[in-house]
Order: sequence, then C-alpha cells, then structure tokens
Amino acid sequence: MNMPVQRSELGPVLGQLKSFFKRAAVFSIFTNVFALGPTLYMFQVYGRVVDSRNYLTLTMLTLAVVGLYVFLEMIEWVRTRLLHNAGLQFDAILCERVFNAIFQSNLVKPSGGSAQPLSDLRTLREFMSSHALLAMMDVPFSLLYLIVIFMIHPVLGLFSLVGAIVQTVVSLLNEKSMRPPLTAANNAAIAAGYYAKNSLRNAQVIEAMGMGANIERRWMEKQGLFLRLQAVASDIAGGSGAASKFIQLTQSSMILGLGAYLNVKGQAAAGGGIMSGGLIIVASVLGGKVVAPLMQALAQWKMVITARNSYERLDQLLQSFPENSSSMTLPTPKGNLEVAVYRATAPGSNAAILQNVGFTLAAGEILAVIGPSASGKSTLSRLLVGIWPAAVGGVRLDSADIYAWNKAELGPHIGYLPQDVELLEGSLAENIARFGEIDMVKVEAAARLVGLHEMIMALPQAYDTFVGEDGCFLSGGQRQRVGLARALYGNPRFVVLDEPNSSLDEEGELALIKAMLALKKLGTTQVVITHRPLLLSVVDRILVLHNGTIKDFGPRETVLANIAKMVEQQVARMQPKKEAGVLPAAARLT
Repeated sequence: MNMPVQRSELGPVLGQLKSFFKRAAVFSIFTNVFALGPTLYMFQVYGRVVDSRNYLTLTMLTLAVVGLYVFLEMIEWVRTRLLHNAGLQFDAILCERVFNAIFQSNLVKPSGGSAQPLSDLRTLREFMSSHALLAMMDVPFSLLYLIVIFMIHPVLGLFSLVGAIVQTVVSLLNEKSMRPPLTAANNAAIAAGYYAKNSLRNAQVIEAMGMGANIERRWMEKQGLFLRLQAVASDIAGGSGAASKFIQLTQSSMILGLGAYLNVKGQAAAGGGIMSGGLIIVASVLGGKVVAPLMQALAQWKMVITARNSYERLDQLLQSFPENSSSMTLPTPKGNLEVAVYRATAPGSNAAILQNVGFTLAAGEILAVIGPSASGKSTLSRLLVGIWPAAVGGVRLDSADIYAWNKAELGPHIGYLPQDVELLEGSLAENIARFGEIDMVKVEAAARLVGLHEMIMALPQAYDTFVGEDGCFLSGGQRQRVGLARALYGNPRFVVLDEPNSSLDEEGELALIKAMLALKKLGTTQVVITHRPLLLSVVDRILVLHNGTIKDFGPRETVLANIAKMVEQQVARMQPKKEAGVLPAAARLT
C-alpha cells in the first residue's frame, strides 16, 4: 500500500512558535549591542582615564560596565529561557502526534517499526535551546560590528569584510562536505542500535545455539561502519574548525597591525583625526567579533546537521502517516460479519496475499480457518480486526467498514489474539484489562474463562504481579492464556484468535474450548485460525485457504467430509507408487 504524501506538518507547528523566536530575536539585538560595552569601556579608559588620570571617571566607568555585564547576563538568561519554552511547546504539540504516527508505522511494518522518531523529536526540542541556534541568531549582528569598524576606518572595515566572507565560504564548504558522512553516520548508528536491541531480545536462542560470536561480528561491522563515517565527519569538522580559528586569530592581529600601519602613515580616522591607540585596539577587538558568531555556528554545525536530519525524518513520517480524521459514532456491533476481499497485500508491497476471499457469518457463529503455511491466514486475521486495509474490497461488521471504524470506540467490542503473544509492561490485571480502568470483576471473569485464575492466585502478588522485561517470567503457555484473557475481557462481540492453542497443553486447550462455547452462548462471533483438530469439534463453519484463495467453505461436517474424500483420492493415486516401493508423501490437511 503506497501512503499518500501530505503537506508538511512541522512547518505550521514552527509557525505557532513565532512569538517565542521573535522575542528571542529582540533580546538578541540587546545582547549584541550591549556586547559592545567592553569595547566602549576600553576606548573610554584609554581616551579619558589614561590621559586625565581621573580616578572618579575610572570608578564610574567601571561601575557602569559591571552593571552592563549584569544586565547582559539577565537578557541572555531570558533569551535562553524563551527558546527553552519554545522547545517545550514544540514537544507538547507534537509528542502525542508523533507517538500515534510511530504506532501506525509499526502496524504496517511486519518486522516492526522503530522508536527513532521520538529521539528525533527530542533532538529538535533540545536544538531550540542549544548554543547552535543562539549562534545562528547572532550571525546577522556581525554586520553591526562591521559597520562600527568601517566608521573607524574604511580600510579596516574592508579587511574585516573580506575575513567574514572567507569565513562564510569556509562554513559553506564545511557544511557541504560534512553533511553526507554525518548523515550516513547517524543512519548507521540507528541501524547498529536497532540490531543490538533485537539481538538482545533473542539472547536465549543466541546463547543456546552458539550464535553469539556471529551476532557480535555482525554488530561490530555495523558499529565499525558508524565509527568510520563519524571519524570522516569529525576530520572534516576538525579541519574546517582549525581553518576558521586561524582566520579569527589572524584577523584580529592583522587589523591591529593594519591599524598601526595606517596610524604611522598618518591616515585620517573617520572622526577627522589620526587614529589613536585606543581606536586601533577597538577595531582589533571588533574584527574578532565579526567572525566570532560564524565561529560559534561552525563549532555547533554538527548539531545543526543532526537537527536538520531529524527534522526531515520526522516530517517524512508525519506526511506518510497523516492524522486520522474523526469518524462518526456507531452503535455497539452485534457481530454480523461480511467479508469481500478481492485483493489484499502487505502494506508497502504489491504482491497479492489474498484474492477473492468472501464469506459471511451471522452473530454468534464460530468459524475455523485452516490451510497450509503461507496461505494467508494471518493476513486474513489482520484484515478481520481492521489492522490492515484490503487493497480491493473490505471487511464489514454490521455493515460498517471495520478498518475505518474508530478503534478507540470499536476496540472494547473486539477481541484479538495474534500469533505471537506479547505482554506489555505492567501488572497482570492491567494487561488483562487492556490498560484501561481496571474492573476486577471482569478481570477475574476473563481469567476464569481461560482457566488462568488459579495460576494467578498462586503468585505472591496475584493479579498485581508485574510482567514485562523486568517482571515475572511466564512460560509460553501462560503468556498465551493471559493474551486470551485480554482478548476475551469484557465479553467482546467479535473475537479473532490466531493459533490460540499453539502453546497450550491439554488442560489449557480444554479451557479454551469451554471459553469459546461460553462466548457462543453470549452471541459472540468468533474466527479461530488453527492447525490442531480438537478445536474443530466446536466450530460451525470451516474455511480452507490455499495460496491466498478459498479452497473450501461451508458447514463443519461438509468441509470435513470433503477433506476426507480428498485424502482418500490422494492415497488412491499414490497406491501404485507404494506398490512399486516408492514411499508416498504424507497428505497434509492443514
């Protein structure tokens, strides 16, 4: 499924923060203007105090410049605080939206998505109050210092202008050369981290089969690629930084020397007289300030590129998964199911998994879906609960498109057990109650329905037992029963169970059958995907899938009779081969 590309969402969000940036820009004017205070202090000391030897003037000038320093630091704190609040506001506007987009991304990626966008959001939030953004806001004020130098002497101003241009060219070349390796290094770091995380989740399998050395080697290759790319970017940044520092140091000294040369030659200053030593020093100091903001921006350029990459990734995610529009409220479903899937594919793929799959179920009926592996059974289960949309056609519950139905509204009436059962971090009661408001009567009822109550009560903390990565260790069968209890919590109207008995023992399977019969009495429509024949004894209908199409569908007795007849025909066709000494292949029913 190709996701439609929407307009950028980050641009309007940044537009909402204009007031923060405008106020920060106003304060930047004050900070850069008042930054001339030390220079003016130096000029006044040389011009007034040294010649007049007036201690009172020196004291007043010193008090004035100290007060200016205090005021300057207060303004700088306010500016930083404004940008920090802008970052918090940016996060507050987007955090829920980004989380939902990541969730949608994981739904359409069979291998699972990544939480990297949350890191990208954090990077952008931190960038807004970083020294990098402050330096970029200060860059335009280099012009102010340049004007003052021109007022001192045009030659010194021209020399400073050339230095600023050279510094800008160095910065642009640095950005152009550093961006590709740094972007590649960031992507390699994400890939290495994701690989390590997935490997750790399978630590027991890796250890049992001696795969540790191989997994470690592959991770080292990914990590090595990241380090090599990062080293290239660091070398480029180091070379450019050294060149920029050389320009800054040289410019200050050269302006000082050039000013002395002009003074010796008797060149008139802008004020009409010969440049004094104070003016020469002032010009030298301001010459360094002209390139200082550029130097600061260059020193933080790696953060600028990282923030830009995060912006592009985050913007692409939000465009690929636009915010769901609110849907009309629908009544509680009764459980009548209509399936008309003419073509179904995995998201992001054009290969058909299901074709021309259509059937109906009345409320309260139980359907078993059987078929060989890779016949499309799990894809059908995802279509039935509205996780994936059909490419052509759809699934309707009580005549409403189940994919378009508001999941927050429909969810309490749906029960779903995927093939791979994962419990979320929290207590057993929270997992069974789907992390909503815990109704212990319903929680215990669901646990008893799947034969789980006694096992839970035997735990030290009973239903408050914590599960998750750092919680109680449950066996595969126990996890599957908790997943079943979660699916059956609240007596939903429509239940889809994908291999619900794959990890259950005989006792657990009998408990599952009792639960299915109890739900049937309540009028719950059920679809069960299974490879084990015991569950077939309680179903009303059977659907046989083969290569993504319906091979047979009908009442249980009719379909089982057709399967038995087909097996007899296969055995009969193989009989001559058996007599000739050729061992026939085993006939597979499902």
